[in-house]
Amino acid sequence: MSKYITKYIFLILVLISLPGLITAQKTKKDLEAKKKKLQADIEYLNKLLEQTTNSKESSLGRLMTVSKKINLQEQVIETVTKEIDIIQSQITVSNDTINTMEVRLSDLKKEYARMVVDAYKTEKGYNKLSFIFASKDFEQAALRIRYVQEYQEYRHRQAQIIDSTSTAVGQKVTRLQKKKDEKKELLSSVESEKSTLSAEKNEQQRMYDQLKGKEKQLRKELNEKEKASQKLDASIKKLVEEAIKKSNATTKSTKSDSKSLELKLTPEAKQLSQNFENNKGKLPWPVVEGVIFRPFGTYSPMPGITMSNNGIDIATTKGAIARAVFDGTVSIVTEDPSLGKVIIIRHGDFLSVYVHLKEVFVKAGDKVQTKQTLGTIVYDDLNQMADLELEIWKGQNKLDPQDWLFKKD
Repeated sequence: MSKYITKYIFLILVLISLPGLITAQKTKKDLEAKKKKLQADIEYLNKLLEQTTNSKESSLGRLMTVSKKINLQEQVIETVTKEIDIIQSQITVSNDTINTMEVRLSDLKKEYARMVVDAYKTEKGYNKLSFIFASKDFEQAALRIRYVQEYQEYRHRQAQIIDSTSTAVGQKVTRLQKKKDEKKELLSSVESEKSTLSAEKNEQQRMYDQLKGKEKQLRKELNEKEKASQKLDASIKKLVEEAIKKSNATTKSTKSDSKSLELKLTPEAKQLSQNFENNKGKLPWPVVEGVIFRPFGTYSPMPGITMSNNGIDIATTKGAIARAVFDGTVSIVTEDPSLGKVIIIRHGDFLSVYVHLKEVFVKAGDKVQTKQTLGTIVYDDLNQMADLELEIWKGQNKLDPQDWLFKKD
């Protein structure tokens, strides 16, 4: 009876653990993909920082790049820690399964040993032929022949089950050892990441201490950029209002309050607007390579300083080009001393804005296509970096461009 109980316990354990193992495997793959993406971004930021290694002067841009790198490093540690937890749960399940299989194997071996002993005792008393010929009649002889054959087959099957179970246990033990080795390797990588993180935080503190002495100058520069950004805001809102007035004048609208009016789009512009909206989360990046280091909305580049961003800033390599995120028509090409050259492209009811350009290759009225080159990005010697600011608007509402760009693997 115990052999059947052990067998059923083993089957139940396998059936219970299987869904969990499949889910854990999927989660582990997702974590590995996330870790790979984070490590690629860290590697790219290292590449950007290497461009300024000769400079001993700290800059706000460099500080923000290092801060972004620290954030990514912390996410890597968190991701690897989750991987370790999953592997540990798999190790626990594997240990339980192996223990159950070993108990079953032990029971099978004991049962087989008893069969061998019983067979030996039986054969010692009489042989198989005597057993068969001692039958009362032919029918009983046939039954005894069948019994002898089935008993031999049963012993053979038991020997095969023992062999296959023993092999399965060996394979499980091998896989378990691989899991343990993988866990050990990940634990080592966590320690390495923590060591790197500690060094990065020391560098961050060094930069902060250096920049603290320039706080007055930094605030002045940031205020100038803030004013320029507000000026750009006003230009975009004016552009939208003028477009609304023009579209409503064409449709002979009787409403006088331009703020209450909606932009009347042509069928072609409506389709373009719909296509743009349908591509939310799929738009190509406005640079070939880059990492977002200034987020949308309010953020703090360093303690004591708070800023607001109408879009996202993407750090990229020196000499990089900006490209259109979608088909559209260039509405404005303008310039500001603090922002560089700016391009605004209309996509029906949506606008995409490209800030911090040095040279531009398009002019107002030009039709552009997705990924078309728009211009080169300014390299800021003071901040020791090239960064493109991307804004996306719908009407007069600012949207977070990160929600619209393609999520890189």
